[in-house]
Amino acid sequence: MINDKKQTILIVEDELPLLKVYADRFSEEGFLVLKASNGQEGLDLAIKEKPDLILLDILMPVMDGLTMMQKLRENNTWGSSVPIMLLTNLSADEKRIKKIVDENQPAYYLVKLDWSLSAIIEKAKMAVLPH
Repeated sequence: MINDKKQTILIVEDELPLLKVYADRFSEEGFLVLKASNGQEGLDLAIKEKPDLILLDILMPVMDGLTMMQKLRENNTWGSSVPIMLLTNLSADEKRIKKIVDENQPAYYLVKLDWSLSAIIEKAKMAVLPH
């Protein structure tokens, strides 16, 4: 990673086996990993810890990922600019999701079935590199 400082990623995913797989792999890649299993828990943790990147599922209990992202973007300067990778099984053809992603940059929309875990990690590394 850059400057020997570990990049912090917050993974918000309600499917616990998937959350564990993501957390283990990102940890192996040198990320400091924070985990949450619903949008409200993710929002609270994000505001408290200010990770460098958020990997966010859309369909979750308590608060969905799109609502979490919008609340985070309203929160403060950090929340309005932290990169967010939405990772979901929903198709990007859904106009509402595309519109929300476009309005909440930097945000990336990845359909789980279209991306391998290695490709997701590479995309995450690119998202946290200084521009």
